[in-house]
Amino acid sequence: MRIPLSVLDLAPVARGETYGNSIAASVALAQAAEEAGYTRVWYAEHHNMPSIASSATSVLIAHVGAHTSTIRLGAGGVMLPNHSPLTIAEQFGTLEAMYPGRIDLGLGRAPGSDQNTMYALRRDPASAERFPQDVLELQGYLTGRSRVPGVQAVPGRGAHVPLYVLGSSMFGAGLAAALGLPYAFASHFAPQLLEPAVAAYRRDFRPSEQLGAPHVIAGVNAVAADTTEAAREALETTRRRLAVGLFGQGRDLDDDAADLLLSSGAGRHVDGMLTHTAAGTPAEVREALADFARLADADELIVAHQASTTEARLRSVRLTAEAMESVPA
Repeated sequence: MRIPLSVLDLAPVARGETYGNSIAASVALAQAAEEAGYTRVWYAEHHNMPSIASSATSVLIAHVGAHTSTIRLGAGGVMLPNHSPLTIAEQFGTLEAMYPGRIDLGLGRAPGSDQNTMYALRRDPASAERFPQDVLELQGYLTGRSRVPGVQAVPGRGAHVPLYVLGSSMFGAGLAAALGLPYAFASHFAPQLLEPAVAAYRRDFRPSEQLGAPHVIAGVNAVAADTTEAAREALETTRRRLAVGLFGQGRDLDDDAADLLLSSGAGRHVDGMLTHTAAGTPAEVREALADFARLADADELIVAHQASTTEARLRSVRLTAEAMESVPA
């Protein structure tokens, strides 16, 4: 049995592309992942980012669910400080009613936005400090054991949508261990604390009603292509996109300007984010992902396919799945 593979779909919006095209690409990606045997597809909540179309995760999940049959779908994750636990319980309880046994709910503590966007979301900047309590409140709604007297999630009560704690720090590892929840580490863009966080989670894990033993999902980037050169070219496009998104100050910069950003210091930051990236032919990707799985002590890999076009991402999804068939769990 191979190590389980999943997909993190960032719903990218390429230059000149419409949001509708991006969402249609997400549907095609989920269908390809389902056909190739991936376990789940997750969508991340981001706000005020023109290059990402997954801000309304529950709406996107509902749409993709209608065009797939078996693959699990979820948030990777919902940034809980931006929402009331009751609202999220109702949304994901509704999704579970629509697609029974297929819905996941990953929860993050970061706001996923800047301070002005937090204000626009009408969230208290201190709401992140209530994250552990909010996770427990949300869990209460979904298990039918509400912690708020007289308040139930409808739909959602007793839906038992599985919760996952997302993070890139020791805080998330400790919380997931204490609550007995699966832990997903965002090593696809924040790799620094991967090994100590996973070790602490496994050491301190307490079994729960949802989960009897630790389960680690590790994020990793991949670009699988028919040639090494094609994969490297796609990865270079990703480096440019990240540089512009992080350091372009909202400007739509061409490739030459993006390369200038990369050469002037942004490159070190971007390359640090992409530390855990498997790019190349299927054989090269297989070797890199197998090494990463051992390094991360992972039970499951969630892969962000970083190819620059929809066709290339679909190809990467299929080639990666085929390549990993021979890698044992």
